[in-house]
Amino acid sequence: MFIQTEATPNPATLKFLPGVVVLADGTADFRDAAAAGEESPLAGALFGIPGVSGVFFGYDFVTVSKQDDRDWQHLKPAILGAIMEHFMAGRPVLNAASNAADRGASDGEEFYDKADEDIVVTIKELLDTRVRPAVAQDGGDITFRGYENGTVFLNMKGACAGCPSSTATLKHGIQNLLRHFVPEVQHVEQVTV
Repeated sequence: MFIQTEATPNPATLKFLPGVVVLADGTADFRDAAAAGEESPLAGALFGIPGVSGVFFGYDFVTVSKQDDRDWQHLKPAILGAIMEHFMAGRPVLNAASNAADRGASDGEEFYDKADEDIVVTIKELLDTRVRPAVAQDGGDITFRGYENGTVFLNMKGACAGCPSSTATLKHGIQNLLRHFVPEVQHVEQVTV
């Protein structure tokens, strides 16, 4: 098994491409070892490596975030080994009781006024067709959280969470795109769940 690695705009996160489907549906974001070990054997194994601070699963990739005081030169071989061992053994990425759809639901409820439903549908379509594919290339994901008084609230995951360029991505990229296609949009804000 050959696992490719790619740098992301976030220097604390690397993207690993194992050449197989990681999650067929949805995404999964783990920010602490306790939840990871209960829900995912792979995330649990990766958090077992000292210095790992976050694990994110996409369709065909795994992004791993490290603590600032750790060096990729020392972490990368252990991470590659854990991913290779996991897939070679044929273990599931998520435990049977957990699935990506459930993880998405744990993000919290979306909020918006029912009168704004047409605006929200357009925003979600733009996010799904233009934003999320580009963000997935960088090892992350962005999900819609809400819309209120001209402000769109988004949750950034994976490599996007904590990325130094995430504010620029939100303000100059996503905000400009949404304002262009949806004149009602005034601002885009990041929320953490």
